[in-house]
Amino acid sequence: MAIAAFDPDVTSAKRGKPTAAPKGVRPTWLRWLRAIGFLLAVGIVVGAPWWGPRALARLDYFHARRVVFEGVRYARPTELLARLEVDTVQSVWQPLEPLAERIRAHPMVASVVVERQLPGTLLIRVVEREPVAYVPRKGRLEPADATGRPLPIDPVRYPLDVPVAATADSALLHVLDGLRKDAPRLFARVSHSERAGTDELRFKLGGVTVRTTSDVTVARFRDILPVEADLARNYLRAVELDLRFRDQVIARQP
Repeated sequence: MAIAAFDPDVTSAKRGKPTAAPKGVRPTWLRWLRAIGFLLAVGIVVGAPWWGPRALARLDYFHARRVVFEGVRYARPTELLARLEVDTVQSVWQPLEPLAERIRAHPMVASVVVERQLPGTLLIRVVEREPVAYVPRKGRLEPADATGRPLPIDPVRYPLDVPVAATADSALLHVLDGLRKDAPRLFARVSHSERAGTDELRFKLGGVTVRTTSDVTVARFRDILPVEADLARNYLRAVELDLRFRDQVIARQP
């Protein structure tokens, strides 16, 4: 919103008689009248529910000359731009939700907001789906998000430091996603994960196997850290840490 500031003419009075404004300077009342008229016109056009944007869309000044993407890491901006279907003869005052729907249909996009930056820029704020594991699919490993949805990420162009999940198991991927968000150092140690039974998950952390239930939380997973630290102080190490028993971490040594 633009705010216009006006400096009223300063006049002086001597012996009760007002002096005239200098030649060539508009009277104060005329300047205020013009300002009020301008603000009313802008408010009416912009605030009109339907014909205001239509009126502005007819002006070449508001043609979409630039498209800016924010939050894009894995998706190709050229692909997103093609989906947007916007060219320089279209206006930034066109409805924005159809543009957002087109971008939202891209498999890498979790959410999107489209904004106008006047006079001629469309700003596309994208939140991408995050890869949490490689999952076997059709004879090869493909990146997947926390829901098991495959992600079109080229691992040659974007090497991913994520573990391998034996299957697109929702409980398995949920735990990995929680570690990625809230315990990134632990997540970085995970190289492989799998379901080992009806209610057992196994995670390979270097030379240590962590056994958990399928409803394990990140806080519970962190319980392995003080146990590992205590073992290290005594020059010992574990090959297996079992979290399946309440309030206990059972360590098995070589």
